[in-house]
Amino acid sequence: MNVTPLALHSTRAVGQALRRHGWDDASAETAGNSLHTLAFHLTGMDQDALEALVPFAGSLGLEVLTGDDWAILSGSRSRLSALARPWTVPQSLAAVAEKIGQAMPGEPMSVWRTARGSMSLDRPVIVGILNVTPDSFSDGGQFVAVDAALAHTYTLLRDGATVIDVGGESTRPGRTADVPADEEQRRVVPIIEALRREHPSLVISIDTVKAATAQAAIDAGADVVNDISGFRLDSRMASVVAQAGAGAILMHSRGSILEVASYAHTDYPDVVGCVIEELRQSLGKATAAGIAPDRIIIDPGFGFSKTVEQNVVLFDQLEALGSLDRPILVGPSRKRFLGSVTGLPLEQRDQATAVACVLAYERGARLFRVHDVAAARDALSFAFAVGSAS
Repeated sequence: MNVTPLALHSTRAVGQALRRHGWDDASAETAGNSLHTLAFHLTGMDQDALEALVPFAGSLGLEVLTGDDWAILSGSRSRLSALARPWTVPQSLAAVAEKIGQAMPGEPMSVWRTARGSMSLDRPVIVGILNVTPDSFSDGGQFVAVDAALAHTYTLLRDGATVIDVGGESTRPGRTADVPADEEQRRVVPIIEALRREHPSLVISIDTVKAATAQAAIDAGADVVNDISGFRLDSRMASVVAQAGAGAILMHSRGSILEVASYAHTDYPDVVGCVIEELRQSLGKATAAGIAPDRIIIDPGFGFSKTVEQNVVLFDQLEALGSLDRPILVGPSRKRFLGSVTGLPLEQRDQATAVACVLAYERGARLFRVHDVAAARDALSFAFAVGSAS
């Protein structure tokens, strides 16, 4: 008899073993998913729920650690699913069961719909950054002219980008003045119009927190609105996106546009839990405005309103955002926290960015917003090949 360990950081190992024993792909994938281990941190529990949880969860084969008003619960998806049924558990556990059910990740969306049509998310999607600002932290002033922007877009597309994200307002740390909407539009609208003429099928995203700029960009040919405030800073933004049938990228951040890249609002009792809850609020605004779920991407906002340590913790726990049932975009490109971790200056952070993209892919991210598309493409190509091996 032979005993071979199975690495369970993904569901692949179980599925591969079952296929070798003649199982079909669908059955092997379902079984692998059911065995995948999940864990949840429950806080604010009353004593009755705690006392009922330990024996009931134990009867299901789940692991439980408890304290005065908290519990950590872990086990396979199938066993946790058995707990997440309010109608089958003791009354004192009904609220726990409901919350567990809400927190369990669903099946990832494989298609993102934008105003340009549907985009497959079956493999990594690279979003190329096109800053048309004079003061961006990485490439300010380089692509403000239409010809320069078109030339750089050609490079981004040649290297593997499938979405171009156009930004007309820098969010670099230390800014002291907001960019007026008319100035932002003066910067981005001619670029978007030129991109649409040169690349009729290209998916173009506008990076803005202003509804007026989003509308002007959509009128010029943009298909997606990338709002780094997650619909916090302009109450009209959600309705603009909904009425246009545009795609939406909702990023987590805190504070005003001048504060989002600072440490002014980093008082998180639990950075992962807070990011999930605040993104859930953004999703609620999108839903209330009539934006369909398959048009929405979420972004944890690495480098925004988070300390270096909080960015690292959030990166490690990125998979937890799967509970929001939306595809995940990450934008670690050349960020300050990468420089703090590696000790490298801004112009030498592309390799670290590519590594970060791979780690994010393993944790569930499917879209990657970067400056150096070629480096990210190569790293993600290998990560995809490993992830899709059967």
